Amino acid sequence: MSGTSGLLADFHAASRDALEATRRRLAEATAQASAGDLGTVAEQLDAVADLLRREAVLRRTLADSSRSAEDREGLADRLVAQQVTSATADVVRTAVSSAWSRPDDLVAGLRIVGREALLASAEQEGRLDAVEDELFRLGRIVAAQPDLERLLGDPAADPEGKQQVLDRLLADKAEPTTRKLVAQLVAHPVGGGIAQGLERLAELAAQRRERSVATVRSPIALSDQQQRRLADALTRIYRRDITLHLEVDPALVGGLVIQVGDEVIDGSVAGRLDELSRRLG
Repeated sequence: MSGTSGLLADFHAASRDALEATRRRLAEATAQASAGDLGTVAEQLDAVADLLRREAVLRRTLADSSRSAEDREGLADRLVAQQVTSATADVVRTAVSSAWSRPDDLVAGLRIVGREALLASAEQEGRLDAVEDELFRLGRIVAAQPDLERLLGDPAADPEGKQQVLDRLLADKAEPTTRKLVAQLVAHPVGGGIAQGLERLAELAAQRRERSVATVRSPIALSDQQQRRLADALTRIYRRDITLHLEVDPALVGGLVIQVGDEVIDGSVAGRLDELSRRLG
């Protein structure tokens, strides 16, 4: 697996390497796992992360690279091996034997890998496309409402109140995996705000399908044919499969604004007018 730049934005080099090693172990340990098994691994990894978050001494000990990797693995085994599946235990051993820049990164890394296991479960069930779309759309809703993002990201806010807000946002039609991912993210954000976390999860879902994401803003909704033509054109330009995340922004007047990674293509009327204004001073 590759392509976790968004998720790694808050990590230093050592933690980036540690996370990649842990993600590889997840892929190896769950290669033959069912969707249900993957869901179990995801829940257990989140529970281990919760334990390390609560126990500061244990967290620092397991992330202490001055101790041998064997010592750290042994301690982790004594703590969790009897309570989790063999696949989860394998992932935890790899995580604690890796060199993390900070103890908190170990906790964040376990959460990220657990969320990836949830996405893998959705993939097994053929529901990954729907989960990706729901995460992206919810991220746009949250980003457009600062008060909502502050509420969902406030650790002091009433958990039941936040859950009620999430229930209203997701309604009854949301995928079970989407619900679990959003609930985990709100309970324990990994870097940035809630909107950014949702965007990163949507990107990770796209990357599981070996696709890059193009965020496309247009003044009116694009037809299915226009979407297909645009996706085909971007695939030819970038020489890899592209999935479109679509937003309607009437302020653009006409044309499109397309972002792929850090590259922005602004072909909107508003963008051209802004450029003309800058040139005219």
